[in-house]
Amino acid sequence: MAAPLTDQEKRKQISIRGIVGVENVAEIKKGFNRHLHFTLVKDRNVATPRDYYFALAHTVRDHLVGRWIRTQQFYYETDPKRVYYLSLEFYMGRALQNTMINLGLQNACDESIYQLGLDMEDLEEMEEDAGLGNGGLGRLAACFLDSMATLGLAAYGYGIRYEYGIFNQRIKDGWQVEEADDWLRHGNPWEKARPEYMLPVHYYGRVEEPEEGSKWVDTQVVLAMPYDTPIPGYMNNTVNTMRLWSARAPNDFNLKDFNVGDYIQAVLDRNLAENISRVLYPNDNFFEGKELRLKQEYFVVAATLQDVIRRFKTSKMSSGGPLSFDTFPDKVAIQLNDTHPAMAIPELMRIFVDIEKLDWDTAWDITKRTFAYTNHTVLPEALERWPVELLETLLPRHLQIIYRINQAHLDHIASLFPEDLDRIRRMSLIEEDGGKRVNMAHLCIVGSHAVNGVAEIHSNIIKTDIFRDFSELEPDKFQNKTNGITPRRWLLLCNPGLADLIAEAIGEDYVKDLSQLQKLNEFVDDDAFIRDVSKVKQDNKLKFAQYLEKEYKVKINPASMFDVHVKRIHEYKRQLLNCLHIITMYNRIKKNPNAAFIPRTVIIGGKAAPGYHMAKMIIKLITSVADVVNNDPVVGNKLRVIYLENYRVSLAEKVIPATDLSEQISTAGTEASGTGNMKFMLNGALTIGTMDGANVEMAEEAGEENLFIFGMRVDDVAEMDKAGYDAMKYYKELPELKQVIDQIKSGFFSPRQPELFKEIIDMLFNHDRFKVFADFEDYIKCQERANVLYQDQKEWTKMVIKNIAASGKFSSDRTITDYATEIWGVEPTDLKIPPPSEPREAIEEAARALKL
Repeated sequence: MAAPLTDQEKRKQISIRGIVGVENVAEIKKGFNRHLHFTLVKDRNVATPRDYYFALAHTVRDHLVGRWIRTQQFYYETDPKRVYYLSLEFYMGRALQNTMINLGLQNACDESIYQLGLDMEDLEEMEEDAGLGNGGLGRLAACFLDSMATLGLAAYGYGIRYEYGIFNQRIKDGWQVEEADDWLRHGNPWEKARPEYMLPVHYYGRVEEPEEGSKWVDTQVVLAMPYDTPIPGYMNNTVNTMRLWSARAPNDFNLKDFNVGDYIQAVLDRNLAENISRVLYPNDNFFEGKELRLKQEYFVVAATLQDVIRRFKTSKMSSGGPLSFDTFPDKVAIQLNDTHPAMAIPELMRIFVDIEKLDWDTAWDITKRTFAYTNHTVLPEALERWPVELLETLLPRHLQIIYRINQAHLDHIASLFPEDLDRIRRMSLIEEDGGKRVNMAHLCIVGSHAVNGVAEIHSNIIKTDIFRDFSELEPDKFQNKTNGITPRRWLLLCNPGLADLIAEAIGEDYVKDLSQLQKLNEFVDDDAFIRDVSKVKQDNKLKFAQYLEKEYKVKINPASMFDVHVKRIHEYKRQLLNCLHIITMYNRIKKNPNAAFIPRTVIIGGKAAPGYHMAKMIIKLITSVADVVNNDPVVGNKLRVIYLENYRVSLAEKVIPATDLSEQISTAGTEASGTGNMKFMLNGALTIGTMDGANVEMAEEAGEENLFIFGMRVDDVAEMDKAGYDAMKYYKELPELKQVIDQIKSGFFSPRQPELFKEIIDMLFNHDRFKVFADFEDYIKCQERANVLYQDQKEWTKMVIKNIAASGKFSSDRTITDYATEIWGVEPTDLKIPPPSEPREAIEEAARALKL
């Protein structure tokens, strides 16, 4: 008699990663061997693990290609309104596992690789992260692409194919050291170069004003070469496209300027043009006004708009009769992901007025109806303001167009508020104080038909504070679109145990409709379900502990509370507040070593922008504290502090499912939304956080009593700003805070350099914009509440289940549905594009159905 199946084996039978058919496995093995032999020109005697990864990637890609072509044919046949998502960042991570899941091939591939005597996890680890983004903004764009394909929208992501992505972070002697991320050095099996669609982008030159209109002449040309990456929807045969542009010098670049025949130097100088797509600027929430950055921003915009207009002109519907740009906004929606692609507004005007010869007012009406703008930050240092002088040199025609847009805009304001000169100054696109600059956010607002923030609280701050004048002028233009995350990557891929457990309880449909997670509320008191959820978490913690031991040579206690704070290092995200809590816990253990203490492993990770000195000092402080704590025999395994080196998408996929407590502790009113907070919630971590960004809505969905909420609210912060923030008051009144600060100040954590952290102390007392001390006491008390609950694992897990059940709102499918229906004027569809094996008639039939 066969042994009874274990829970895990039962679960595998109902896994939502796709059915394993014998023919599927045979086909995948055959494809794998074919690619190893013919594509990579290797046999098993000389193949490396990377070769095996490439062979598998090409095999999986084979299953994509037919669907990809079929999807584009389908869009040509049906001519739907197309959505273009313009972003300077797409933080994609790895593609292999995501593609297998979305095509339903994961289990068949697992089985094939197992039969071939290889290890799937080893192969997956060979893939380089596509680190083409810094943090939240770029990862959001990646989640949105997944959702747009899953919802069947005819959507395209447009950005730059940076040769070097976000730098690799090494921690040496406690300091961050940057290394270049040469992510393309082994090639990229997921992209397809399209040299036949190469396009010219112009810079510099001058403007001539003949009678028939303005002409931009004597420009320098750089070519934009497109590389296409397939974006598969989840189990619907839709495969959309992300098109990234790479800069190429034209063949005659600089040669004509070298009349002395210095051919070698002329060829070497081609690098000047090709540098445009060389490297991603590593700043998150900080504006760096460099000429190269402006070149990048215009590069992606100029190439993309040529592509958009070519597609519009050659669409099936356009080719039937005389072309009219009047229908352009009915066929094209362009979303600006923050202000980085703002130059798209004057560029589209230039194309319409100078090239297509539309009159100004018609062109402006079409432009406004085409564009929509997402704002991602309220921090003043993050808002882009380009010097007029630089624009005049680099993009002279665009500066003229911006001036004309501004003049019409200010005339309109003056007609409504003739006496209010201060309002006119505040609302101008051109700022005069401290040198003339173009305010790119103002340009985006004036040139778009919709402006949105990314969480309710953020959208309200935009309306009532930052862009108040504009909101008063056009209240209907301002909207909220709370961010979301794709449940495919952030549950199915990274946490298969939990994904299958949920499917067992409520069925599989939640993967495309995350609101169905509400059904889990029925299981809050189910002892078996509570036990299973707890076991999945423990398995994930064990697995992550093994990973840390293997990769970082550190041992941690898997039974301890995993307290995780991973995101970009920034003063407003308040990693410092967390650090003060770590020292407080350390002091309590030292004071009373025999007292009961809930063991904790505090894991902090994130990159600091290379030029952000204070962020780098914060990393050094955390690593210095970790050295003291981890090497103190009195502490033992009660408290460990780990700095997670080189935090990136693929590492997030490992640490998030293993987390017990998620730190979301920004000063209220500074984090626009956050998306890490949502990933932790969905994966069964409890949140300790301020009422900031999407935390507010998470508390609304789950009930504030099911999160650990502490600290000042937005109104409290505003009051304190008026009254003046006095750090010294808290230092004098709170003995534990005083002890912590005195230790840092005295060099307790830096005995060889007692003055090392002087700048941090000086900032905390004299110019701490983010009021760390003000929230210290409440934060410590809130952490104690978390400790008390953690002691009762059953009650803790019940709260976890309530949080998972409440996380349905935070799917990027919901966010994209809201964008589609309320901004872009398109409808998501459940219609499945026929798979490649079906005849062409099926496409036409589906097309007819879509029109109905």
